[in-house]
Amino acid sequence: MISLQSKDFLEPKISHFMIESEKVAHVQLGNNLEHALLVLTKSGYSAIPVLDAKFTLHGLISSSGITEAILGLERIEFEKLSDIKVESVMTREIPRLHIDDQFEKALGLLVDHPFLCVEDDSGLFAGIFTRRMLLKKLNEHVHKLNHF
Repeated sequence: MISLQSKDFLEPKISHFMIESEKVAHVQLGNNLEHALLVLTKSGYSAIPVLDAKFTLHGLISSSGITEAILGLERIEFEKLSDIKVESVMTREIPRLHIDDQFEKALGLLVDHPFLCVEDDSGLFAGIFTRRMLLKKLNEHVHKLNHF
């Protein structure tokens, strides 16, 4: 039986394994949906953080949210993309991690989310912690246990 009680797995800080904010695709509150869709498409992600000019996290914008916003009764109304702002479509209620949180906190949240946004002590966006990274660390931990 595999034990996850090990401090090696549950206690590392999120900050050691997150993707730093400078490397994360994002949009700003005032951007229009056309810009957001372009960033989403170019990055290959289905959702990205929405920040303000000071790098404060306000929510997430997703390709499905954008599609929903321009879906008319009989067709997709692409012409609306340049008129609608990100802030009117984004999801505001999102799970967040603090830069000093441990893996254990992220474990339950990542079941329903492919990534979690991380904030620093000032409440600024510090980066993201991905489900991929958690699974990678879990895989390493399991292999280490199997070799003892």
